[in-house]
Amino acid sequence: MDDFKEKLISLLHYPNITWNSVFQILKKDPTLQTLNPQLLQQNFLLSPKNIFITSSNSSIINLQSEIIHEQIRQYKTNDIAVISFFDKEYPVALKEIYQPPWALFAKGDLSLLEKKPKLAVVGSRQATQYGKNAIRLIFPGLIEKGVLIVSGLAKGIDALAHEYAIKNGGKTIAVIAGGLYHIYPKENRDLALEMMKTQLILSEYPPDTKPLKWHFPARNRIISGLSNGTFIIEAKRKSGSLITANFAVNEGRDVFSLPGSILNPFSTGTNELIQQGAKLVMRAEDILEEIRL
Repeated sequence: MDDFKEKLISLLHYPNITWNSVFQILKKDPTLQTLNPQLLQQNFLLSPKNIFITSSNSSIINLQSEIIHEQIRQYKTNDIAVISFFDKEYPVALKEIYQPPWALFAKGDLSLLEKKPKLAVVGSRQATQYGKNAIRLIFPGLIEKGVLIVSGLAKGIDALAHEYAIKNGGKTIAVIAGGLYHIYPKENRDLALEMMKTQLILSEYPPDTKPLKWHFPARNRIISGLSNGTFIIEAKRKSGSLITANFAVNEGRDVFSLPGSILNPFSTGTNELIQQGAKLVMRAEDILEEIRL
């Protein structure tokens, strides 16, 4: 890892860092030549919880910096790759989105980032039997044509999308909230461990980051941003899946939606998406004829 990349990755480890903070720092110093722990202290990027360690500010700064560098050194040992926005491996499609992540912390098969086409599949955490049956019906045709499934490793439709991609011999990428050391929900931990070996899991946060509420809607922009299109299987009127659909629309990507009963609250969101122009999906071919193969 070169000096610039290590400094950029180090920035992402400071507890109060934001996307805009990094943007402003890079704007002032594109090569990060002047970046040092003292500068970060001046920008209030050091965690207040570390103040008790010592009364010497310089000691605090140096300790925080050393902890971060040690964390970064451990990533290679734990088979975690870090792809920065400026690396050639960074997905081109992701650079087109609003506030593309400054880095992707990845574990698994990195070659999947280059595989096309990709389809985001998201839906309710309370998947119904109808949603499950739709995945069983539609996925074989998608996987047979080499479509890679992208989702968020959440309960319900997300987890089923990953599982059925694997069961049908396909490939899948999970974009998670929080870091790689804190898989959420815990019930999907075994699935996550399997995917770290044979598929790919991504996060824009350093591995030791615990998932926070705002991480979940934020990661949806990455799920849709990686993909040629987004397929919503089940969603209530107000749901995270519709946030993903909105990101896809804003990014100029295709949006697909599974129609459902007007009596089923989990189909309210998907039916409204169709009213707004999303393509109604009844079979794999409805998606395949739109996304570029």
